Formats: sequence, C-alpha cells, structure tokens
Amino acid sequence: MEAVVVDAGSKLLKAGIALPDQAPALVMPSKMKLEVEDNQLGDGAVVEEVVQPVVRGFVKDWDAMEDLLSYVLYSNIGWEMGDEGQILFTEPLFTPKALREQLAQLMFEKFNVSGFYDSEQAVLSLYAVGRISGCTVDIGHGKIDIAPVCEGAVQHIASKRFDIGGTDLTNLFVQELKKSNPSVNIDISDVERLKEQYACCAEDQLAFEAIGSSCRPERHTLPDGQVITIEKERYTIGEALFQPHILGLEDYGIVHQLVTSVSNVAPEYHRQLLENTMLCGGTVSMTGFEDRFQREANLSASAICPSLVKPPEYMPENLARYSAWLGGAILAKVVFPQNQHVTKGDYDETGPSIVHKKCF
Repeated sequence: MEAVVVDAGSKLLKAGIALPDQAPALVMPSKMKLEVEDNQLGDGAVVEEVVQPVVRGFVKDWDAMEDLLSYVLYSNIGWEMGDEGQILFTEPLFTPKALREQLAQLMFEKFNVSGFYDSEQAVLSLYAVGRISGCTVDIGHGKIDIAPVCEGAVQHIASKRFDIGGTDLTNLFVQELKKSNPSVNIDISDVERLKEQYACCAEDQLAFEAIGSSCRPERHTLPDGQVITIEKERYTIGEALFQPHILGLEDYGIVHQLVTSVSNVAPEYHRQLLENTMLCGGTVSMTGFEDRFQREANLSASAICPSLVKPPEYMPENLARYSAWLGGAILAKVVFPQNQHVTKGDYDETGPSIVHKKCF
C-alpha cells in the first residue's frame, strides 16, 4: 500500500496517496460540523456547531482533528480498519515539540498506522521545485512563515513566523467594503469568495496611492440579491502585505522581512538562499502579487537581489497552493522504502518522543 500524505492547514486540508507529479486527490475545508445539545431550547434539541481543529497552522482541538482524519483516511483515501498504512504529515514552522508528539501518539494509538513521518513545510515546498536550499515565503490562511533552508535543514534562528494571513486580509476586506457599502449586509463567506475573485496588487506603492482616482468600480451581485460596489478595496488587500500598517501593524513589508531573515544566516549562503526564493500558500496566487514581490525585491537594499524560483513544467498547476503536499509526496517515496520513518516497533519501544530523533 502506498503511503498517504496529509497537509492540514487552517483553511484547507490536502490529502492523498503519495504521487509526486499530481495534485492531492482530496482538498477539503479543515473544519467539522458537530451536533451539540442546546440546553436553552430543551427537549434534547441539538444545534450544529462548526469546529476548526487547526488554528493559525497548529492543531488546537485534537478530538475534532481525530474525527476529521478518520473521515479523510477511511471514507476518502480508502483505508480499512485493521489494515492501515504509512502516513506522512507536513509540519508548519516552529511547531511545538508537544504537538509533534501528540500527532505521533494519535497516529499510532488511535489509527494504528504501520509507519509515520513528519517534515517541515518549508523543506517540502523546496523539494517540490527540485531544491534543497532556498528561502520560502509561505502566506497561509492563518500565518506567514519565512524560512531559510540550507541543504534540507531549516535555519530556525533566522526564520520568522507572523500570526497574520489570509483570514486577516479577509477581515480587512470586510472593513473596507463596509465603509464604501454601508447599507449592504455582508456575510464573511461571501467576502472570502469576493477576495479570491477580485483581490489584486498594485505595481508599486505609488501606483496604489494613485488608484483612488482611477480605479474602475466593479459591481457584484451577492447570492441574496444585494449589489455591492468594489473599487480601491480590491488593491488594499495585497498592499497590506507590503505596507503592514494598513493592518494596524508597526512592521516592515514582506520583502524586507525576507531579506532581514536571510541576513541572519552565514554570509556564504546568502546568494543561494535569495536567488532561490519560493512563494507558497493560497494568498500568493493573488493577481499581480508575484510581479509586485519581484519588483520590490529588485528595489531592496540587499546586495543580492531576491529572485523567484519557477516551478518545473511537469508539476501540477497552482503549485504554490500544494507545494508542501507535493514535496511530502516526493519525500514519502524515499523515507518509507528506505525505512527512515518511525515504525510501530520504534514507537512501542521509545514512545512519542521518537519523532524528534527520526523526523527532521
């Protein structure tokens, strides 16, 4: 049985058999609907409650995570009780040791897997484009990770994590749309779709500042029939990544953060890291984002200009969305056949802490 790869993000869970040149077979929301008894209504009445097991990249509700993985593995992947296979998980930057151990414990004690491995998303994303060294800028739903990777090892002392991401950009979009459409009642799920459809980046800061007087209004009809007008707001979302003060943050933009991160690595690695910069996560597919990022990089004060890695032609479209999963599929083809993973025997002998010795 082929190994399964799981990349559980704050918004989407990607899972499937390890096929390195194909997109994951399953992409679904990382949330569960639970029926809970409502004491106020009485008579045993139940209400639906949406639970998000993963918050800003880390598992927060292990019971819900177990239910979600059970649905994924048994109902979708095709595992059968008593005949579970091997599994590889992607792991966000700075995952606490306790969470790594808890995941291994869940897999061996609840799912009875025959083999387990986990690896950091930054390393896996670079594998997906044929690199073992480079720097990833991963803009996820709930966090931004910037991670220099040298010879397959994340340089944690130089890496940065920010607890902002796509969800914060969505909230910003809501605020901006309410200012220009005060009479319209906007649902957050509608705004998420509007963001994916309309959000874009201006060429540079000057172009953004000039947009107010030249932006062509877009009229969009919401599912409930209300009509909303979208103007400069569509550019504000992308601009916030380059000017964080728009989000109320006193910090530098994304390119400056990349350059300062790499500056904390030994100088002999700077060129290799900056010239192999990779953008990951759903947010980076925003119209104009890649061009703006490269334009800002060309203007940076760094002696070595950051340049973006282009994905191989044979890899699936939207590589940035699935890069960690695809890298995991590549790694799974190595670690399991070569017995580099955590086996059931390893786990029984050492316990959950074995994950720190065998998964790196």
